[in-house]
Amino acid sequence: MAAKMNALVYDRNDLPWESSTGLLKRQVALPELDPTSSDVLVRVTYAGFCGSDRGIWYRKAFGDLIHSSLDAEGSDVRVVGHEFIGEIIEVGARAAEKYGYTVGQTVSTESHIVCGTCWQCRHRQSHVCVREKIIGISQDGCFADVIRLPAHALWPTDLTRIRPEVAAVQEPFGNAVHACQAADLRGKRVAVFGTGTIGLFAVLIARGMGATHVIGVEPNHHQQSLAMKLGCDEVLHPGPGDPDKPWAANQELVAKLRSLTRGNGIDVTMEMSGVPSSLNAAIQSTRRGGDVVLFGVRNADVVIQDAHRIVMNGLTLHGVVGRRIFDTWDITRGLLEATDNGIQQAVYETILNSGDGPVMGIDEWTPEGFESVISKWPKPLIRFS
Repeated sequence: MAAKMNALVYDRNDLPWESSTGLLKRQVALPELDPTSSDVLVRVTYAGFCGSDRGIWYRKAFGDLIHSSLDAEGSDVRVVGHEFIGEIIEVGARAAEKYGYTVGQTVSTESHIVCGTCWQCRHRQSHVCVREKIIGISQDGCFADVIRLPAHALWPTDLTRIRPEVAAVQEPFGNAVHACQAADLRGKRVAVFGTGTIGLFAVLIARGMGATHVIGVEPNHHQQSLAMKLGCDEVLHPGPGDPDKPWAANQELVAKLRSLTRGNGIDVTMEMSGVPSSLNAAIQSTRRGGDVVLFGVRNADVVIQDAHRIVMNGLTLHGVVGRRIFDTWDITRGLLEATDNGIQQAVYETILNSGDGPVMGIDEWTPEGFESVISKWPKPLIRFS
C-alpha cells in the first residue's frame, strides 16, 4: 500500500468551483522521487496562506489555471499552497551533483517553476517565463506534509538568522521587495494603496529602502492599525465610492494626498489592492514625472479615469509580478537577516502576532476553524511538523 500524508486540497468533484468554498483535509499519496532526478523531497514545517490562496478558497481566482492543469494531468485533486519552509528528506542524484543539496538542509522555494529555455528565461526575465508552472495552482503545492520540487527552484535558508515562521513567508515578502525595486525610493514620498499582507510588507520595505514619508490607504481599521505600527506616517481611509462610477477615484482622498505633499503629489504610488477606484486614485495622486507601481490584480476590465493624465503628466507605470529569480531573493535575505533594521522582528511580532492566533496546526485544522483564522489575520500559517 502506498504511503499517505496529510494535505489540504481542492477536489473538483466534491467542491464544484461555482458553488463551494474552502479546502478539504485529505490523506493523499506521499510523493515519490526518481533517485536519478534533479528533484528533492521536502518535509514542510510551516506553510503560509496568501491572497492567491484566499482567491482559491473563495473561488475568485485561478480556477481556469487549476482546472486546465488538472485536465492535463487527468486528475481531479490539487494540493494547494506555495509559501513554505521545510527540511530536505530525500535528494535526487542530479540535484546533489549539480546543486549540492543534501538531506537535512532547510529550504524555501520560488513558487514559479520556470522552464529555463524560453526567450524570457534566457534574457534574465524568468519571473515572466512563458511556460511557468505555479506550485499549488498548476502543480501540487505545499499544504502537505511533503512536497516534491525541482532543485533549481529551492532557496537555502539559515534558521539561525531567520526564525522559521518568518522564513515561511519569504516568498510573499519577496513580492513586496520586487514592487519596491520598481522605482528608486530613496528620499521619496511613497503611498501604499491597500495594506493587506503584501502592502504591509511594502510599508516595512519602503522604509528600509530609504523612503522619507510613507502613507497608507486602507479601509479596514485593523489593517490601518497594523500599517501605523509598521511605519506609516499616516493611514487614510479611501472614502466612499461614486455609486454611478464605482471605478472613479475619491477626489477627497486625492486632495488629501496632495495636501500632504505640499500640493506636488506622491513620488511613488504603489497600488496593491486591485480595486479600480484605488488604481485611479493612485494615478491621480502621483506627481508629474512620478511612478505608479501596479501589483494588485483584478480579473476584469478596468476604466482608467482621465487617461490622458498618464501621458500629459509623464507618469511611469510599472507592472510587477512575482519575484526576480533570484535577485529579489537575495535582497529579501539581506533585509530579513539584518539585525539593525527591525524588519524581521516587525514581521514576526506585528504581522504574525508572535505566532499567537495566525498559526494553526494541521492536526487541529478544520475548514470552519481555519476560515475564522483567515478572516481575522492578514498572514495565516499552517504548521505541519
